[in-house]
Amino acid sequence: MSTIEPADREAASPARVAADGQAEDGPGVAELEAEIDRLRTEVTQLRQAMASRSVNDQARGMVMVMARCPPQVAWEVLVEVSQHTNTKLREVAAALVATAHGRTKLPQPLGAELAAALRRRR
Repeated sequence: MSTIEPADREAASPARVAADGQAEDGPGVAELEAEIDRLRTEVTQLRQAMASRSVNDQARGMVMVMARCPPQVAWEVLVEVSQHTNTKLREVAAALVATAHGRTKLPQPLGAELAAALRRRR
């Protein structure tokens, strides 16, 4: 982790203090703030994607076994179920993976759409 020297921090700050003690916005402050907001959103989305990736891959594997299909087709089935049930793909995947030990059943709308999607692929 690097440290920022006080002089560097002041130079990098988008707002500077005027002689009367009031903050002055430097050029491009609004653009910098917009970029920071965009980057925060992107980081949040990337974290969600990384967290759900293994579950998505497990669900894809389950569909590959059920349908005896290649990975791309299994992914298309999951996407189709997600779109047709208006359910986030990571939620579809998590529900499917939760059924692996036989202690829980796939919720009816997801199960019905999964069966329909698999029938359409045959």
